[in-house]
Amino acid sequence: MNPTLRPVPNKDRETPLYLKLASTLVALIATVYILYVLRETIIPLAFSILLAILLYPVCGWLERHKVPRIGAILLSILTLFTVIAILLYVVSLQIGSFAEELPRITEKAEIIMDKTLTMGEQYLNISRSQQVSEGKKYLVNALTEGRAVLLNTLVTTTGAISTFVLIPLYIFFFLLYRDFFRMFVHKAIKNVPNEDLNVLLKKIYEVIQSYLSGLFLVIVIVGVLNSIGLLILGIPHAIFFGFLAGFLILIPYIGILIGSVLPALLAIVTMDSPWYAVGVIGVMSFVQFLEGNFITPNIVGSKVSVNPLAAIVALFLGGQLWGLSGLILALPVTAILKVILDTIPSLEPFGFLLGEPVHEVEAEKEEIRKEVAAEKDFKKKPYRRYRNKPRKRPDGSTFPPSTAGPAGNPAGGSLNA
Repeated sequence: MNPTLRPVPNKDRETPLYLKLASTLVALIATVYILYVLRETIIPLAFSILLAILLYPVCGWLERHKVPRIGAILLSILTLFTVIAILLYVVSLQIGSFAEELPRITEKAEIIMDKTLTMGEQYLNISRSQQVSEGKKYLVNALTEGRAVLLNTLVTTTGAISTFVLIPLYIFFFLLYRDFFRMFVHKAIKNVPNEDLNVLLKKIYEVIQSYLSGLFLVIVIVGVLNSIGLLILGIPHAIFFGFLAGFLILIPYIGILIGSVLPALLAIVTMDSPWYAVGVIGVMSFVQFLEGNFITPNIVGSKVSVNPLAAIVALFLGGQLWGLSGLILALPVTAILKVILDTIPSLEPFGFLLGEPVHEVEAEKEEIRKEVAAEKDFKKKPYRRYRNKPRKRPDGSTFPPSTAGPAGNPAGGSLNA
């Protein structure tokens, strides 16, 4: 045979590694670009999916009590937005009462400003007029830069609000066509058995459900703890600021710290000593410590087992990609990504990398223990393998299972027959 006509071995036909890496990088860049360009459409869809998963137990309960599916979906959505409207009403009342104290806060701020100018004049040898002129210059620059940021924020917010109006409609169709979407997944991924796909979908549902329901309970607990600490310090509007910091848990790891800035500034303006502001930051930092190490792990559990480093990186990437919405969606999306990576054998190491080291090591040890136990059980009972092995007739056919005796022979005959 002519050597040039010989078939090329399969290993030579494999795609080179650099081409695989290049194609992966191009696909990743294209995905990020699409997510950024279509963010005004994708972000409401992502929130709608999360809220639909949150409302599914309520909708299922109503359907089990003979409520038609459409009626159950409408009642679930109405309940959700009624709760949101009540929360917004309470927040508006708190903001109204806070606005009534603005004259007193302004007066106290002027006194603090006067003391600051006096200290600068005494200790830094800078005249009051020079301090005022420098302060005005920095204030004008800040307002100029802030105006551009504010205009961009208003434009973005207006577009987002007009798109977020569609969220109830998205939730309705996600709940109405949930069986249809499951069938679509089965048809789209044909090389994976339906049972494995159902297990994957169930895991994703459990992760999101446990995250959302647990997050609501964590917000309530953290809001109560913050409010108690601020009430003990005597900070005005302690309950409002306590629950505001609790809601900022939606931005993991840094939400409570952001929420402590406003009550700390209010403490500086309204209280007699700056130590109250230090107390506010101390109280909320302690609550942050409790939330991160005890409250969230025990309530949300290990289902959303994403390690802090991966979570922080996901927060920064989500914030750069989608802004505030990206910060809120970063952790649940990362948890879903981890479930998917754990399910695909070739990508399982990346899912392991995203997980909590303690949970991943324990899961790996448990899997090894099960494999060792199964192997030992298999080696202990070799007679079962022989007994269940089908016996052949002289003509090559096998005996029916019903005619096999206890030793695996027809009619219970001897092994030497």
